[in-house]
Amino acid sequence: MRKRVTIVGSGNVGATTAHWIASKELADVVLIDIIEGVPQGKGLDLLEAMPIEKRDSYITGTNDYKDTANSDVVVITAGIPRKPGMSRDDLLNTNYGIMKAVVGEVVKYSPGCILIIVSNPLDAMAQAAYKLSKFPRERVVGMAGVLDSARFRAFIADELKVSVENVTAFVLGGHGDTMVPLPRYSTVAGIPITELMDTAAVDRLVQRTRDGGAEIVKYLKTGSAYYAPSAAVTEMVEAILKDKKKILPCAAYLQGEYGINGLYVGVPVKLGAKGIEQIIEIKLTAEEKAGLDKSAAAVKELVGVIGV
Repeated sequence: MRKRVTIVGSGNVGATTAHWIASKELADVVLIDIIEGVPQGKGLDLLEAMPIEKRDSYITGTNDYKDTANSDVVVITAGIPRKPGMSRDDLLNTNYGIMKAVVGEVVKYSPGCILIIVSNPLDAMAQAAYKLSKFPRERVVGMAGVLDSARFRAFIADELKVSVENVTAFVLGGHGDTMVPLPRYSTVAGIPITELMDTAAVDRLVQRTRDGGAEIVKYLKTGSAYYAPSAAVTEMVEAILKDKKKILPCAAYLQGEYGINGLYVGVPVKLGAKGIEQIIEIKLTAEEKAGLDKSAAAVKELVGVIGV
């Protein structure tokens, strides 16, 4: 029996995630969207690419949640971007409304699935999905740290002119301005980057990582990043479906870890067949802990607005 992944939302992030998953032959994919014809068209287009890719992944598009039944993993990308004149609270409440509708349907048809949340504002939407689904915290995980760490790794590799395969990086905290890149734990072939570049260079790359999404939006003018976000989701899906026990930075519901209770915050976790199988606690300096606490406070403010 082949694995099944449902992707809610067939925009750029959703459709590109379907592309990565199918091209890696990780699972059959169901694309679902409220817009009629778009998931069907994109799903069919991807299906027709499979003979060329020599992959037997089956991709289908639908507007009916019945077609998503018994999914192993459900990726939620649905939501609207912030528009001119829209307050942050308006965006929050609108996307919370979408999350309510989506999670209810997902739970109904795939009660045993693992949820990966991509919708923004990410940490608050992950918390909303956790509360709405009533799933254990192990089965609701937010995608942010994998993307933010990938950006940091790309910038480090480019700065030092080394293979990206040599670079590991860790970014903690919320997805956005309050994220906490950790240069001490970021290495090139095991060597901390703090020994390979000066403080000014490290600080510059840390700031560029924080601004990673905004930098792309500035170039595109309309729309936002989707290649790297969808690749990040796919790495998480692969870790779960192949039970890789891979340690990745993800948004997880903390219950006392790092001194934070009752909030989704980005931390290192072990991802496997059961979802989050372990939350890894690493020692932080006072400055790093202060940064993480500030990030958690920002998440707390957001979840307070929607009452989750």
